Amino acid sequence: MPATVVVGTQWGDEGKGKLTDLLAAEMDMVVRYQGGHNAGHRIVVDGEAFALQLVPSGVLYPHLTPVIGNGVVVDPAVLLKEIDTLASKGVDTSRLVVSGNAHLIMPYHQELDRVIERFLGKNALGTTKRGIGPAYADKATRIGLRVQDLLDPAIFREKLDVVLREKNSVLSKVYNRLPLKMNDILDLYLGELAPRIAPMIGDTVTIVHDALSRGERILLEGAQATFLDLDHGTYPFVTSSNPVAGGACVGAGLGPRDLSRIVGIAKAYITRVGAGPFPTELDGELAELLVDRGHEYGTNTGRRRRVGWFDAVMLRQAARLNSLTDIAITKLDVLDTLPSIKVCVAYEANGVRYDYPPYHQSTLHEVTPVYEELPGWQTDISSCTSFDQLPKNAQDYIHFLATTTGVAISVVGVGPGREQFVTPS
Repeated sequence: MPATVVVGTQWGDEGKGKLTDLLAAEMDMVVRYQGGHNAGHRIVVDGEAFALQLVPSGVLYPHLTPVIGNGVVVDPAVLLKEIDTLASKGVDTSRLVVSGNAHLIMPYHQELDRVIERFLGKNALGTTKRGIGPAYADKATRIGLRVQDLLDPAIFREKLDVVLREKNSVLSKVYNRLPLKMNDILDLYLGELAPRIAPMIGDTVTIVHDALSRGERILLEGAQATFLDLDHGTYPFVTSSNPVAGGACVGAGLGPRDLSRIVGIAKAYITRVGAGPFPTELDGELAELLVDRGHEYGTNTGRRRRVGWFDAVMLRQAARLNSLTDIAITKLDVLDTLPSIKVCVAYEANGVRYDYPPYHQSTLHEVTPVYEELPGWQTDISSCTSFDQLPKNAQDYIHFLATTTGVAISVVGVGPGREQFVTPS
């Protein structure tokens, strides 16, 4: 049975964790296919919140196999801490499998991430400083250490010796930082972390394909979102991997014909963390209202998110970049108190109208949003259990989003809880 992909269509934080958790109820396996612990997925089950960073969201279901694919960069200390936290809440993580081909985040990656951001000053990219970018850079230059290297101490030591000499040279001579000690890293990674990680390491490509051949249902879960994609996002204010649906094939070891459904996630408004263009960004009292009602602070970092009106221009682009089959809209309830709501349906710049984002970054920084304004519903919708129970204006808003983006909307979130969603008729 072909696989389903869940992909963010905006700048992240759309609620991928909740949707993955929702869809996982009918799945046999959930595979995380890219990113690292720079993205957090928050899931609320029976009033208890779970903040996941590396472990796939489906871990909360006892019947399901959670897999960390080859496209992920893994900080083993963070992974083990997350596993211990889940265990303390009664969650069984014994089924977790980690790809041996996934790359390791090392202490020098984190140190470089911090000093490079400081060095960039006003041109800083707003990274989480957790070593994600430097780890992917080492992967691309073929000097990275992989999860499987933890199983071979001699290979691990040999690779580390080569790369650490280069990293320490950069840290000391360019950034005036103290060199990292090889023995400290060996003690941590081989002495403390490897014994616990080793039982989880596996050939995830074979595991995933064997599951497909048995007719099992597989869900592919990404981190970040389309407009943080390294190739298709608002470069350079992007992540260091490919969250788009095509990245799911690479990061999990699947072919395009293995995918059958690609669900895009979008908030009923839009948010962004860090620097970069944001055509529909709001400020003042309205922005603070959305931040407060939507609890718009990073799951991992606690950073305040920038907020703005829904951007249909972006979503049209996301639809064609990902071949979306349908869309899930989250956090509709955050708009409950507004008397009217705007939707950006196009951009204008220098007398030219754009129905899709302009390819040139200079133009994107100059665009003016073209808005359609719709009436609000000013009613609490958090207790609605069917689409028909939504106020007419809320239904009309959802129908308008589907029409202006050209993609069917299959799920609408009306609150943070696992069961707080409705299905449009």
